[in-house]
Amino acid sequence: MDEINPSTAGQLKSIIERIENLEEEKRQIAADIKDVYGEAKANGFDVKTLRKIVSLRRKEANERHEEEALLETYLRALGME
Repeated sequence: MDEINPSTAGQLKSIIERIENLEEEKRQIAADIKDVYGEAKANGFDVKTLRKIVSLRRKEANERHEEEALLETYLRALGME
């Protein structure tokens, strides 16, 4: 596999360029999200809590309930209820 034919090389280059473009978009989106959290913090919102809410909203209700029940069980076991 020392040599790659020209059409395969072109396909490889296209794939690499698409990945690079998506990585750049991802960096830009991450910067935008950081800015929104900064705006929220400047308006008095707790960013850690906002991140937790965003995380919870990504999950299905049953998954959230299972996690909450398990957390409560562990807290009780540690006497932290």
